[in-house]
Amino acid sequence: MAPDLTDTHAHLDYLPPEELQEVLGRAREAGVSKIITIGTGVDSSRRAIEIAESELGVFAAVGIHPHDAATATEDDWRVLAELAVSDRVVAVGETGLDYFYNHSSKESQRGALERHLDLAAAAGLPVIIHCRDAYADLEEILKRRRPEQAVLHCFSGGPHEAETFLNLGLYLSFSGIVTFGNAASVRAAAAIVPWDRLLVETDSPYLTPAPHRGAQNEPAYVALVAAKVAEVKEAIVEKAVKAATDNADRLFRI
Repeated sequence: MAPDLTDTHAHLDYLPPEELQEVLGRAREAGVSKIITIGTGVDSSRRAIEIAESELGVFAAVGIHPHDAATATEDDWRVLAELAVSDRVVAVGETGLDYFYNHSSKESQRGALERHLDLAAAAGLPVIIHCRDAYADLEEILKRRRPEQAVLHCFSGGPHEAETFLNLGLYLSFSGIVTFGNAASVRAAAAIVPWDRLLVETDSPYLTPAPHRGAQNEPAYVALVAAKVAEVKEAIVEKAVKAATDNADRLFRI
């Protein structure tokens, strides 16, 4: 595998310190030179920044996950705005809509997404968006708000959804789902995404790609995601790696 991979979405704050070092070591051995670790709440975002400040090649995003939208306080939003201007923060999120679990009401999720869009605009940062079973509402919000730079992370839709959000100017990021046996529609979407709008990620510790299903996911496995994307786009792996890395550098300015 060619070096210089970027995992644009990992949750390193879930790892204890000793395991973090092992995971980062394996990532570097696999050619992963940059990782964006994603905040899912105020404490998680603080920890993401701490890791980014102490580890070479790691950057942070700060946000409140849609699962927790209903319980976010005004103090949480104040702190998040303060964290967003930290030197190692390269994005706002993850935010978005999750109507599969509905841990927070749809109304609170939509409101939280709007606040993240405001925060990203104020900070001059791209937005990392989560969407599950909520494409219509997400499309409505983004058509109205038109964020300058955004990525739909862990893309799990098909070609129709891909075209919808590409037309709204988003990048699409593919995770280990693209390797799953039952994800033909995701592979069909990856096949049509232009090279200059493609990103790859692990969403670790979740969604471990084949052939490691059942094990804990980690950034080193982003190489498997890039390889599968290259396969479905009928390209050499190096082309997928270079495109995804160049896009990450451009979008997140890393």
